[in-house]
Amino acid sequence: MLNHPTIDKLHELRLLGMAKALKEQNQALDTYEQLTFEDRLALLVDREATERDNNKLRLRLKQAKLRLNATIEDIDFQHPRGLDKSLILTLAGCRWIYEHLNVIVTGPTGAGKSYLACALAHKACREGFRTLYLRAPRLFDDLVLAKADGRYRKILAAYARLDLLVIDDWGLAPLTEEQSRDILEVLEERNELRSTLIASQLPIEKWHKTIGNPTVGDAILDRLVHNSHKIALKGDSMRKKRKTV
Repeated sequence: MLNHPTIDKLHELRLLGMAKALKEQNQALDTYEQLTFEDRLALLVDREATERDNNKLRLRLKQAKLRLNATIEDIDFQHPRGLDKSLILTLAGCRWIYEHLNVIVTGPTGAGKSYLACALAHKACREGFRTLYLRAPRLFDDLVLAKADGRYRKILAAYARLDLLVIDDWGLAPLTEEQSRDILEVLEERNELRSTLIASQLPIEKWHKTIGNPTVGDAILDRLVHNSHKIALKGDSMRKKRKTV
């Protein structure tokens, strides 16, 4: 007789996972009535914890704004593109984020750089890390707008708080003097305190030429390349493979 009032009270207390679990138990009494009170209560608490963890994950994924719905489990290790499975599985453990290291993924168009970046970012979200995905052009546009409306320092602080910042399409065009200084500001706030993942079509050795100011270029590369895991993809386009399947 007390089932409905109890479920209503759980809803009022925002214990939605426990409410769902209690309703399920009531609908399958033959299964649960043999359990002790402590066992049934433990199931309710476990369900609440699971619901809260899932809600937090959904929020982190929403805030991360990942470009692709990619996961480590769905990475194609069979396609010949120089992908080291042992390294990727090691990175999937997210120890590199705990250690504030960086990851650099390079390779030709269609090699799977963005997918790999999003898969690693997705795993970071699953492990509880605050993550954000941005294409380099969008990053620079956001910084320009932030300067215009007085939010520049605020947005730099927001980037600095991220456990993982993913910058995709790095080096598509040469950086202006302003862009070079802006990205240095972003990286300086994060250097050896947070992790950054860069995905680029350009090999690392060509990055310096895309940065207008050589001195600023040295500083940027020092903060990105130093203490980073490097993944150089190669081979035919994954998109071409999908079209022929």
